[in-house]
Amino acid sequence: MMPKLPRLILAALLAGSLIISSELPAKRVFGGLRVHEWGTFTSVAGPNGQAVEWSPLTGSTDLPGFVEHFRNGGFKLGLRGTVRMETPVVYFYDSREESVSVKVRFTRGLITEWYPHASRVEPTATLFDRSLYQPQPDGSIAWDMVTVSPSLGAEFPRQAQDSHYYSARQTSATPLRVMTPTGEQHEKFLFYRGVSTFRVPLSAQLTVDGKVQIENGAEEEIPNTILFERRGEKAGYRIGGAIAKEATLEPPELTGNIDDLGRELEGMLVGQGLYADEAQAMVETWRGSWFEEGSRLIYILPAGFVNGILPLSIDPAPAEIARVFVGRLELVTPRTRSAVETAFAKHDQPTLEKYGRFLEPILETMLARDAHRSRVAKLNEYLGALQSSLMAQARGQK
Repeated sequence: MMPKLPRLILAALLAGSLIISSELPAKRVFGGLRVHEWGTFTSVAGPNGQAVEWSPLTGSTDLPGFVEHFRNGGFKLGLRGTVRMETPVVYFYDSREESVSVKVRFTRGLITEWYPHASRVEPTATLFDRSLYQPQPDGSIAWDMVTVSPSLGAEFPRQAQDSHYYSARQTSATPLRVMTPTGEQHEKFLFYRGVSTFRVPLSAQLTVDGKVQIENGAEEEIPNTILFERRGEKAGYRIGGAIAKEATLEPPELTGNIDDLGRELEGMLVGQGLYADEAQAMVETWRGSWFEEGSRLIYILPAGFVNGILPLSIDPAPAEIARVFVGRLELVTPRTRSAVETAFAKHDQPTLEKYGRFLEPILETMLARDAHRSRVAKLNEYLGALQSSLMAQARGQK
């Protein structure tokens, strides 16, 4: 039997003047709040052109001491993946003070570094070297109370040691206050990094005539691509433009200018939605890494791909969100193979240091391509020595 309705509601229903809606309440939006984000996904192309497994957290880091880490150095050495998510920074802009909560979820990934202090970083379970290849919840990070504070005049933390971390502050973004168990922390942005095993959208193979054959596995078009190479003091680049499905690029002549390339990249980033000072800050942050020794494909990731891999939730919602991510795919070219093999044979440490954290996947890619028994033995010897060195470094014994 249907329960009796109050007389006023019953009368309204009979008169047709009461509308019952099944729609959810409208999402809260801060009309004056704008949010911009940039970051990088770094990977290494293997023999088949796809991103290979490696230990992306090895090598030196110049992050300031106040940045928080998920685990110690030994854990970092063991954590293996196919993608290093590097320095996403989230900027906020508002003329009024507003407080929001922020959460980022990382598909098949783990958040490894961050600042300011986060309310939660998950998963919290014990992880091992191949944990990202086992079924587990996606990684995530959350800040429950971020106050966008245009009147904040406090200085941001800084240490004496130089770091490219600080370059990201060179924008007009509104300062932030984040409440932590030990008090407030102030910064110009939210910062985080991570490792994942998701499949990057581009693959790149070398053809027999030295060209780079690129395939786009994403549903969306890749907005722009750059093929870059540096050997010593000489560098060059070739702009490949947008890629819908496939493209083949000639290797660049090593007659280019790094400053010109930096300006080209800034223009691409602005074209995707960043402000000019944000684009300059991003290029300045990564200038020493993107334009270092070796060959690589630098490309703009489609917005839909980024939002699928790295969903960002902000509550109340901003009126505008722009997210611009750059992909970096290292290429193990014949020149790279020759340089690395020669440097190992001659114990040329300065040259080996130029390839840094990429040495292990470079050697493994060389091994996968080589069938010559004596050379394979030498490469395995070099790889074993490198891995021993990395283990000693991670344990603080070097």
